[in-house]
Amino acid sequence: MTKTLYFGNLPWSASNADLTQAVTQYAEVISARVATDRETGRSRGFGFVEVPADNAQAVIDALNGAEWEGRALTVNEAKPREERPAGNRGGGFGGGRRF
Repeated sequence: MTKTLYFGNLPWSASNADLTQAVTQYAEVISARVATDRETGRSRGFGFVEVPADNAQAVIDALNGAEWEGRALTVNEAKPREERPAGNRGGGFGGGRRF
């Protein structure tokens, strides 16, 4: 079984490989992903790492509050993604006021 951990306040320069390397000291990394802006491809300053469930707390204890390029990391168990309602997501004809 695995757990997904949220990493907040990442340096803007952090890559998936950097995130993997930071966590590998404490647990096997199943996957690591830095969230990026869809339009620019730039980091959004947070990411997710999937680790074995029995190592998740060790990673949190070791890295929550740790400094990375002058930024204090926030590391905790990721919350499940909220379902978004289907339909109009804005931008385009059909949104807004009806006549």
